[in-house]
Amino acid sequence: MTLMILGLLIFLGGHSVRIFAESWRQQQIANRGQSTWKLAYSVVALIGLAIAIYGYGQTRLDPIHLWFPPMGLRHAVALLMLPAFIMLVAAYVPGNAIKAKLGHPMMLAVKIWAFSHLLVNGRLGDVLFFAAFLVWAILAFKAAKQRSRQQPAAPATTSLAATLATVAIGVVAYALFAFYLHPVLIGVPVFG
Repeated sequence: MTLMILGLLIFLGGHSVRIFAESWRQQQIANRGQSTWKLAYSVVALIGLAIAIYGYGQTRLDPIHLWFPPMGLRHAVALLMLPAFIMLVAAYVPGNAIKAKLGHPMMLAVKIWAFSHLLVNGRLGDVLFFAAFLVWAILAFKAAKQRSRQQPAAPATTSLAATLATVAIGVVAYALFAFYLHPVLIGVPVFG
């Protein structure tokens, strides 16, 4: 449990700099340069994520059960994860209407992912892991919306092709993860 919490503190702490220390972040970028900042940020994030995932895996070896969620909730999670994948893809495909409308689709995807996984996981390690991501995503989304209000961007140019591509890639990624990668990487089948 300690490793998971340490990893979460490193990963989510690094990702919280824009929430709690934006002026410090800007100062670091000004002093060191954008590329150096991004490299250091990425290395810290990868280390934190690796530690968190490893620690999370360790919590599953000797779980502490807080509750036993109804099996039927797995269907709700499977349903909720489809738009989460589409929103995740929307964060990266330029010119799609989903990103233009939502503004910060990746944080919304993380919120859906974390919330839905809290519904079906009743072990202490699961609750801490997914709740940490949910709290971070709520705070990060709020901070991002505030930044957007303070520095409004010009309306984004969108295209139907980019939006359809976003949805198609999201659906394919969802299917690939749900039917193949989740059982292989996480050890839990989504369906079945």
